[in-house]
Amino acid sequence: MKSAFRKLSRVRNLIGGTNWYLSEDCLLAAKRVMYSVEYRRFYLQDLESIVVWPSNSAWMLRMIIPGVIFALLDLAFSQWASLMTGAIFGGIGFAWVALELVLGPIAKSRIRTTGASVDLPLVQRTRRARKLLAKIDAAIRNTRGASVQGPTSVTSAETTKPSAQATSEGSASASVADATQTNGS
Repeated sequence: MKSAFRKLSRVRNLIGGTNWYLSEDCLLAAKRVMYSVEYRRFYLQDLESIVVWPSNSAWMLRMIIPGVIFALLDLAFSQWASLMTGAIFGGIGFAWVALELVLGPIAKSRIRTTGASVDLPLVQRTRRARKLLAKIDAAIRNTRGASVQGPTSVTSAETTKPSAQATSEGSASASVADATQTNGS
């Protein structure tokens, strides 16, 4: 028997991660921490917005710190061991920085429903956000039917972090059309 849920994405971290699943009527987040799993269900009818933005500071630190460490190891091993050993560590550092540049910035995300606003990682990197948000948007359109007209209910990737006003409870009544127009979609 086929499952009603299909896997959308997986975001890993050191002590667990979050798996995202989509069904006909809801978006399910399975957040795993060590040996326990916490499930959060977001009904597509209640979704107001999903906002994804790059975390540039964390991304830069993921490049700079290992790059500097491997550069120092390169210098140290080149001086005290052999040039080949130093070149290996320098190559590893260069490959690390190049890989981080190719993968792009790390993403942060916020899901806002009728009753709550939740910060959960939806994607690991921002370059995948548009594709994933398009799938969720298509599911929302199917759920809400042809009666939905106007702007989409799910916003696409923004380039800046949302303002403090957008996270307050008082702004929960802001329309989706305003959110869509602010990010240029």
